Amino acid sequence: MNAGLFCIAAAFALLSASATVPQQSAASATDRFGLSDAPEQGAVLTGRAPDGTVALLLDDMPVPVAADGRFIIAFDRDARPAARLRAQLRDGRTVDQSLGIAPRQWRLERIYAPLRPTKDNERFLALRRPELDAIASARRIVTDAQGWRQSFIWPRIGRISGLFGSQRIYQGTPGAYHSGVDVAGATGETVVAPADGVVILAAIDKPFTLEGHLLMIDHGHGLNSAFLHLSRIDVKVGDHVRQGQQIGAIGATGRATGPHLHWGMKWNDARIDPMLLAGPMGE
Repeated sequence: MNAGLFCIAAAFALLSASATVPQQSAASATDRFGLSDAPEQGAVLTGRAPDGTVALLLDDMPVPVAADGRFIIAFDRDARPAARLRAQLRDGRTVDQSLGIAPRQWRLERIYAPLRPTKDNERFLALRRPELDAIASARRIVTDAQGWRQSFIWPRIGRISGLFGSQRIYQGTPGAYHSGVDVAGATGETVVAPADGVVILAAIDKPFTLEGHLLMIDHGHGLNSAFLHLSRIDVKVGDHVRQGQQIGAIGATGRATGPHLHWGMKWNDARIDPMLLAGPMGE
């Protein structure tokens, strides 16, 4: 081969090689998960699945994936230190990602008195069982809500009087931890929807024994909000609500020592911290 032909062949080979590099880089980039934040106890994360994902698991739990590849996952207050995401791709491959779940320091109050037993008499249980069944049934409802995609807002602005995850320890015996965030307020003050959703439970006529007038909203993909102790509920089951829409009013119904809003959230069975979704409270 003469020098001219050798130079042309070398240049062609170099051009061909450089042209394939970006394609390989782009392909590898689509085989990774994109997560909105680092996992921690009580947190909700949004993510984007690898291209061609047909099924997604968080450990052994199926995770819905939207048509645009987006999904949400969350971690319970007592989540273990590690989890795994696994995507099954259309071409038969799987993509795995190990997740380290950061622990959080919860507010603990040590009480030097014995833990009083929870009511377990038959009269109380007869009232309570149907309520628990109604709550469980509501959480199994699947809706077309898209609120999980939004940046959540506070349903009420006010003094935070109770933190998610706080717990009392009675002479070494842990009591139940606080499952939501409490916002102090006066009876009748407006409560709004923190994100779009569909009403899945509304205890309008008869308050529940513990939760009082309880309202639950599904935000889609397994994420839902519960609003406890309301004095009034302004929506009904099946209603589609928009972020910022009035849905009820603060009260002290059920087992409450004074008027306040208890806002609790779950993703499937995981109890999560609403404050991590709504962020710092504005004025």
